[in-house]
Amino acid sequence: MRYPRLLLAMAACGWLAGCMVGPNYHRPAVPTPPAYRGQTASSPQPPTASLGNQRWWTVFRDPVLQQLIRTALKQNYNIRIAAARVVQAQAEVGITRANEFPMASVGAQVFSQNFPKISSVFPSFQETGGSLDLSVIWNLDFWGKYRRETEAARDQMLATEWGRQAVIASVVSSVATDYFQLRELDLALEISQHTLASRQDSLRLTRILEVHGSVSMLDLRQAEELVDAAAEQIPDLERQVQQEENAISVLLGQDPGPIARGLKLTAEPVAGSVPAGLPSELLDRRPDIREAEAGLMAANADIGAAKAAFFPSISLTGTGGFESYALNRLFGFNTSSALWDGAAGVTQPIFEAGILRSGLRLTRAQEEQMLLTYKQTIIDAFQQVSDALIACQKDREFRDQQEGLTSAAADADRLSKLLYQHGSASYLQVLTSETNYFAAELSLAQAELNERLALVQLYNALGGGWQQ
Repeated sequence: MRYPRLLLAMAACGWLAGCMVGPNYHRPAVPTPPAYRGQTASSPQPPTASLGNQRWWTVFRDPVLQQLIRTALKQNYNIRIAAARVVQAQAEVGITRANEFPMASVGAQVFSQNFPKISSVFPSFQETGGSLDLSVIWNLDFWGKYRRETEAARDQMLATEWGRQAVIASVVSSVATDYFQLRELDLALEISQHTLASRQDSLRLTRILEVHGSVSMLDLRQAEELVDAAAEQIPDLERQVQQEENAISVLLGQDPGPIARGLKLTAEPVAGSVPAGLPSELLDRRPDIREAEAGLMAANADIGAAKAAFFPSISLTGTGGFESYALNRLFGFNTSSALWDGAAGVTQPIFEAGILRSGLRLTRAQEEQMLLTYKQTIIDAFQQVSDALIACQKDREFRDQQEGLTSAAADADRLSKLLYQHGSASYLQVLTSETNYFAAELSLAQAELNERLALVQLYNALGGGWQQ
């Protein structure tokens, strides 16, 4: 038995002394700006503070919105699909890693044969026996080919996990975005209904005045025009409300249906100063950047596996067991019936018609592609953060201006009606002021929405939303 032990010892020494060819991964140097464009320098927060570090339930304070997000995180199909991809990637790692270890199989055989009589010298006889053996095959990973393949599979699993986190962040921002859009439609519908009711009252008064000859038929038609202008908004807004509810239902993994409401749009909190943090921190916080980097790591490991294919392949095989023509002696493990054999083989590629070199060039090109993808993802992330910061600032300024415009339009509408009642203004002025006031109210509702959507976009761009 000293020969199998010797082979096993040689295999262990070879495995321990084996090296992994190919480059080890190092994060590439990516220049990052000292601050985002659009980031205010007078922010009271420390430079390391960032909105992206906050949990989503501390950013979105509406209890109904929080419950909708929790439901989406449990039931959203895209998240569940991403989770299934992670399980698949974990199984791929197990399959790939199995190549690093010996493969063993057990076999058993029982046979019985009856030989006919050939002559008086060779009478008939019966032979019964069996065998039991254990076979082992081990392809030594001396050059690290299988370990590099396992490394690549693990990196791909890591990329899949970060992809799942990116889906979670996207779902959180999508639910918040659609919810705020729904509340803006509710506000616009409320404004339209209030305006319609007011204009209908004015129309009834104008009709009474027209009957008594106090106003002209032109004033009556203009009053009717105001009513129709407000009424035509309501069906379209009701359509948009129900379609927005359907979109949120899909995000929740439910059939289309009504959605609960919480705070009014104007009651939703908006931070006055939003901390963005340092751009360099974005490389570790955004899941899509981490996903791209994991893909780069996998491509780097594939280069090592492709290089290892140029070197000799070393394999060990061995079989041991028992064989006997008497079953009772077989299962009694009689030493005289023991059998074993072992072999070691080395295979060196000589002519592969360029397949190995082409495979190496392929992996290097794939690694270059993943490197460019990684850098492009970072640049896109910086742009998204900068765009969101600018949007937060400018949307807040626009909303302030729109509030002043709406207040002035409300005063103009009140004064035009007062002057018309005293005969100092025509109904055309009332028509113009009413139309401007209605449009200003709807624009203010849209401005309130844009300010909150900018916050959602900034939170997502800074890599927030996936932290649980």
